[in-house]
Amino acid sequence: MPLTERESAVLEEIRNWEHTLLNYEANDLQLTYEKYIERSFSLLPENIQKQFFAVIDSWLFHLHGMIQGSQLQMDAKERILSSGRIFNKDIENVKDLKQLNIDQLQYIAMQQIARHRLYSFTQGGLAGTGGTLLLGTDIPAMAVINLRVVQLTAMTYGFEINTPNEMMTSLKVFHTATLPPRLQKHGWSVLMNELESSTEAYFYEGNEEIMDVTWLEQPIQQLLKAMVISLFRKKIIQGIPLVSMAIGAGANYQLTRKVTDLAHKYYQLRYLKEKEESV
Repeated sequence: MPLTERESAVLEEIRNWEHTLLNYEANDLQLTYEKYIERSFSLLPENIQKQFFAVIDSWLFHLHGMIQGSQLQMDAKERILSSGRIFNKDIENVKDLKQLNIDQLQYIAMQQIARHRLYSFTQGGLAGTGGTLLLGTDIPAMAVINLRVVQLTAMTYGFEINTPNEMMTSLKVFHTATLPPRLQKHGWSVLMNELESSTEAYFYEGNEEIMDVTWLEQPIQQLLKAMVISLFRKKIIQGIPLVSMAIGAGANYQLTRKVTDLAHKYYQLRYLKEKEESV
């Protein structure tokens, strides 16, 4: 089915964004930092490295399942469907959302995205108070927030994430979105290759390993953020550690902004691709 003029415009915006992403060039400092992390991690025995990433993959799988099956996520799913029924009263399930046009879906998706960016901003501000408990739960909380918004973005564009195929795809979108810009282009290329060769399969047929050494920069950045927060938490203004709170809120907001931007572009592209190929 030919795309409408508006859909073609959105597709062009995505392609321009993709061109910028794929042509990103890392500077010497970034490349040196990357090599340092890889060299440091390579000092560990190979079996320890594999076990480390296997544990993270397993943790992500279980976290994804917990979020997906939670009542909070079920309620969010129903809110998405209710929003869809404003535009089309015949919508009954997630797949029916594909009947909406791109602007209607974008409106619903942006509601979810704005809400989760606010959650991240608030979580960062709370972590920025410097409390041991709040700082310690910051990384798991950010994983939950960002995994959840990827799931909700997928559902908004009509992709139900309760199948092994869609679960793995959403986890790979999450992984790619959390990578540094210089590494995102490889992850995006992998997603595009899988998208081109994918079928409506129930089970995932690609590489099920998600995390690797390239992802280590993200938790390292989170730990550095925690150190900076601890350093500035005693800089109190009128009884409030505003500097450390601003650092935490800003860092978390930027991470979720990066995740939501890539996830939104990916699921928009899938929606448009399916519509273009439909008879």
